[in-house]
Amino acid sequence: MTKKNSENVTVNSEKKAKKFRWWKLPLGIIVLLILVVGGYFAYVFLTYSRLEDNLNLEVKGSADAIPEPNTEYTVVSYNIGFGAYTADYTFFMDEGKESRARSKESVIECINGTSDKALEYNPDFVLFQEVDTDSTRSLHVDQEKIITDKFNSLGQYDSVFAQNYDSAYLMYPLNEPIGASKSGILTESKFNIASSLRRSLPISTGFNKLLDLDRCYDISRIPVSNGKELILVNLHLSAYGTDAAQGNAQLEMLFEDLKKEYEMGNYVVCGGDFNHDFTTDSKEYFNPGTDKSYSWCNPFPDSIIPAGFKKCTDYSESKVSTTRYTNIPYSPDESFTVILDGFIVSDNVKCNYVQNIDTGYKYTDHNPVVMKFELFQ
Repeated sequence: MTKKNSENVTVNSEKKAKKFRWWKLPLGIIVLLILVVGGYFAYVFLTYSRLEDNLNLEVKGSADAIPEPNTEYTVVSYNIGFGAYTADYTFFMDEGKESRARSKESVIECINGTSDKALEYNPDFVLFQEVDTDSTRSLHVDQEKIITDKFNSLGQYDSVFAQNYDSAYLMYPLNEPIGASKSGILTESKFNIASSLRRSLPISTGFNKLLDLDRCYDISRIPVSNGKELILVNLHLSAYGTDAAQGNAQLEMLFEDLKKEYEMGNYVVCGGDFNHDFTTDSKEYFNPGTDKSYSWCNPFPDSIIPAGFKKCTDYSESKVSTTRYTNIPYSPDESFTVILDGFIVSDNVKCNYVQNIDTGYKYTDHNPVVMKFELFQ
């Protein structure tokens, strides 16, 4: 081979090498992105798990009082919105902008604000929903501890925490991922809780289960002086990624449990966030002329309420909404609001008073519901 030919071969080889390096780099990036994204989705789905059904829960506290028939008691239900929802907070899954609480100080202020509001009514029982114990979205503030410590400082209370979900780190929205969430429902009682059981609700399947995660209700058994039991149920039904059929399936499961207790002669008080238009007409009442429709406020299916049970919707003062759509900061005139929260009781329980309390959504995207009731002899 001549020197000239050798030089030509060298030049051609260098050109080929340069051409190879030009397309290899972007292809490598694409392959890496596919591996990263695929690995992430594999991580989310493979780490997804649900707690077992019929899980016995730990009862903490030293309450030893026993309720009696023909005596009035007060119960409060309050969804505390994981301590993030100040009145001007907007949430990305409601077409808002934010995904996390603004600061630990804000979370602690909101948790203290909601628990103090519940305590204003000198409650015998409080049912809290959306209580985070270790979540990215609430900056890892242990809200169960804050609330339980506050109640214990005021006297003897029993408390039960039922975990709803413990999710993988979710990478949406990309600008500020909501992250990992560990959250549940918390029951506080001045009266002795003999035992408590967590029931796993039917939820969405496929990808939607990552939006709504796990769901449950808990059944706390409180001995009554006449030998019966007060069955206190705390619940938070599904919201996102759900439809009417799934919502009905959750309620049907709940009502089966409630019927069994009623047939045994027990008293049943069930409260919480039903994620249905609880009165069936509150959407129209608070938002006249609206054409908005959301899966989390489908009308409550009154037809499936079993005989012997009733919703407590005879409000003692005025009709007040219990949740706002958080696409905009709260505005009494512009915000979409409905009633999602409330109580269902068996007919051996007399509802003396029920009222949704207008807080201006200062500390959460929900308003509390207060009910006073008696157990018939």
